[in-house]
Amino acid sequence: MKAILILLCFCCSVSAWANQIESIRVWPSPDNTRIVLDMSAGPNYQYFMLQDPHRLVVDLQQTQNQVQFSAINNKSELITKIRDSKPTAPSNYRLVFELKSASQPVVFPLTPAGDYGHRLVIDLPYQDATRAPAQQQVLHKVAPQGQKEVVIAIDAGHGGEDPGAIGPKKNHEKHVTLAISRRLADLINKEPGMRAVMTRTGDYYVNLNQRSEIARRGRADLLLSIHADSVANSGPRGASVWVLSSNRANREMAGWLEKQERQSELLGGVGEVISQTDGNPYLTRTFLDLSMDKSRADSYAISEHILTAMGKVVRLHKAKPEHASLAVLKSPDIPSLLIEAGFISNPEEERLLLTPAHQQKVAQAVFNGVKSYYQQNPPSGTMMANKAAGKPQKHTVRSGESLSLIAQRYGVSLTRLKGYNSMQSDVVRVGQVLDIPGS
Repeated sequence: MKAILILLCFCCSVSAWANQIESIRVWPSPDNTRIVLDMSAGPNYQYFMLQDPHRLVVDLQQTQNQVQFSAINNKSELITKIRDSKPTAPSNYRLVFELKSASQPVVFPLTPAGDYGHRLVIDLPYQDATRAPAQQQVLHKVAPQGQKEVVIAIDAGHGGEDPGAIGPKKNHEKHVTLAISRRLADLINKEPGMRAVMTRTGDYYVNLNQRSEIARRGRADLLLSIHADSVANSGPRGASVWVLSSNRANREMAGWLEKQERQSELLGGVGEVISQTDGNPYLTRTFLDLSMDKSRADSYAISEHILTAMGKVVRLHKAKPEHASLAVLKSPDIPSLLIEAGFISNPEEERLLLTPAHQQKVAQAVFNGVKSYYQQNPPSGTMMANKAAGKPQKHTVRSGESLSLIAQRYGVSLTRLKGYNSMQSDVVRVGQVLDIPGS
């Protein structure tokens, strides 16, 4: 009888706490902080905000907490403290996030996927208006005609609580994509007439729609999304490049036709033209069709240049561009490509993708392909177009640059560069504008 009572008490205890918080992960990003609660089962929850001071309170029914608050890696500027509080019922658990400022939380559950089980995700957007707007003002700044740079948006796939594919040695795709993206951005920023914009610069998640918006705010001429492939079979290996499929392009066209208030934001002149059609749906459809067709054609042409360059230094999985329905490629106004740097599911390629030398090799090949395309097809009004036409260019001196380095980049002699600018010494200052002689 005593054993039966003990067993009944144990069963009651298990049923009273049907769920457990197994870990709490905090991922700060430039736009928000994401909190992920790893749960043993699907969460039953409620939440509300409190003021003076600002707090987010999350009530979890029939839940126990297995996490030590001191062990949580919290680097968020928004969350000042994570603690518990008295729950509404003995079998419930109340979690409190003390905040530095107000926020409007977005809370949603996620079902098991990959290596992750049930999760409760909490997004806390920053209400602080001093962060992104200053950056956006710089990004919207338009250079004078003939001085525009070719802007390449680089999207490091996945990030934060989204690890992407996981290799046999448990290495995460998100770290590989960020490492290659940083190297690619460095190469682009060192090239006269080109500039890189990154959708993420650290280990945090960026919504797929936001990635295209970051590229659009940066007035990008091209969006490159860097990834590492994965399949169940560990045999496949090699790099590949993907462009938007026709079916997905048609669906995105329909979506943009409904977003009348956003059509004026489109780049490449199409937004300005649409704004002058007085809402005529037939003209709008025509201009969007033309923009999407050009974007897809440019995407395919650029991908061929990249594959040619990559094929010289790394193994290719597919020698021709592939088509897919991928959200990050959906912009009708920005040519967009997804580059698979290799198969992280292949043990040998997983090892290679983690080495700085191979990452640099991939980044250099992608850069060479992009540069090759734009040298042959420079956008109108850019420094690259002026260079192709043999016209003089202008260069604004950046931090860390010397006159000899600038001369080397533009392929002119130091003596000629000094003479062209009537300079008596080799000293330059940050922000100084130099005239670069044409060929």
